[in-house]
Amino acid sequence: MTEFLVRIEVRLPASLADETRRELTEREFARGKALQDAGSIVRIWRIPGRLANVAVWRAADATELHDLLASLPLFPWMDVEVE
Repeated sequence: MTEFLVRIEVRLPASLADETRRELTEREFARGKALQDAGSIVRIWRIPGRLANVAVWRAADATELHDLLASLPLFPWMDVEVE
């Protein structure tokens, strides 16, 4: 397994309905918790005041990391940097 430093910032459109925003955010946190429990997210630091974080992820390779990131409900609105 390889560890990756991943920086994520979510930019939801202002036009997104409040209910949709709430539902997506709840699903995102649930999926994130499942990834932590599975050991895919090793450590996470949230950035105050923004929908953003820096985390250490564990995956077999870059393809698996991409698949894990793409499984997040907010993925379509994410700016992701991987180191």
